[in-house]
Amino acid sequence: MRRSAVAVVFKDSYLVGLIGSGIGPSLSPALHEREADRQGLRYLYRLIDIDVLGLGPEAVGDLVRAARDLGFDGLNITHPCKQLVIPHLDALAPQAEALGAVNTVVFEEGRAVGHNTDVTGFAASFARGLPDVPLERVVQLGAGGAGAAVAHATLTLGAGQVTVVDALADRAADLAGSLNRHFGPGRAAAAGPDRLADLLARADGVVHATPTGMAAHPGLPFPAGLLRPDLWVAEVVYRPLETELLRTARAVGCATLDGGGMAVFQAVDAFRLFTGREPDSVGMLADFADMVRGAERSAGHPV
Repeated sequence: MRRSAVAVVFKDSYLVGLIGSGIGPSLSPALHEREADRQGLRYLYRLIDIDVLGLGPEAVGDLVRAARDLGFDGLNITHPCKQLVIPHLDALAPQAEALGAVNTVVFEEGRAVGHNTDVTGFAASFARGLPDVPLERVVQLGAGGAGAAVAHATLTLGAGQVTVVDALADRAADLAGSLNRHFGPGRAAAAGPDRLADLLARADGVVHATPTGMAAHPGLPFPAGLLRPDLWVAEVVYRPLETELLRTARAVGCATLDGGGMAVFQAVDAFRLFTGREPDSVGMLADFADMVRGAERSAGHPV
């Protein structure tokens, strides 16, 4: 599949969308549209929920073709379509090709080009929120889609080695193997949860990339006693912005990073790809925090 750079064409009107399953609560439409308002653009962001449409994930190719034919400028792609969409694209940007997953599609001159802004989004958030932490030994919990993206980002940022811990041994091993092929031998390793205590005792930091901590999956991903003040903690979960893991880690004295930054910076990069314009990342961070806290208040959750 041929790689491609995006040809920037400045316009003042954009039509974009999100394809995925159960995406009704997504904050992406408001996040993109608020930024467009700041820039004086007409910008319509549509949700294309395969559940609402009664379609399976394999329909993503037809939906991408329909969006292109209808004049969309681009699409975001989320679970469960990030890998399934790839055979239906004309080209992949290097990051998406390396990761084997696409979360952003840009239509240019009738062609569909896939990108992955999850990787760059986490990297930008980490560099902003934890700029000076040591990265020699990093432990990552979770080897799913989000885990693959943040592991790539962490190694791109210069981590010496990332050890991926997952309850599914094959999934952890597959991700570690992929990382070693891309970044070089020895840069990644796989381990089971039974080794977590020993790994965290020797780690500089931990990246949490499992659903634990979300409203539907409350709790801690590992015992609080494994935290210590010189261990930094980075979270991928962003609803709520302050998970139990982050609250506990901060009480111990750990440097922490919430998941909101990744969500925002992947949108920042997608907005840039869609429009060719430089987004106001600080404004988008503020918008996001406002929307998340508003949603939590409406749901009766603590802010």
